[in-house]
Amino acid sequence: MIIYHNPRCSKSRQVLGILHENAEEPEVVEYLKGSLSQEELADLLKKLNLSAHDLLRTKEDEYNELGLSPDASEEDILTAIEAHPILLERPIVVKGRRAVIARPPERVEELL
Repeated sequence: MIIYHNPRCSKSRQVLGILHENAEEPEVVEYLKGSLSQEELADLLKKLNLSAHDLLRTKEDEYNELGLSPDASEEDILTAIEAHPILLERPIVVKGRRAVIARPPERVEELL
């Protein structure tokens, strides 16, 4: 199990707590310390069964600064997230071939 985690995010901390309460010791990836490649992001999309738009945090300053919009291509979004990992929605939890964006935090229970 892997959690893409931002320790400054209360939702991310809540999800990590739920995992620990359920005796899970996930690999913690603090994605802000090192960006994910486009290949890793594409793999996440497959496991989440979502589009790149669903991974995007549209309220971050970088979203507007980069001129992103709902019409942005998948490639443009993945390039933006790779360069600016703050744009990645969080937390994401992966178990095997499945993944969830754990918002609300209880969504992680789908993987337990």
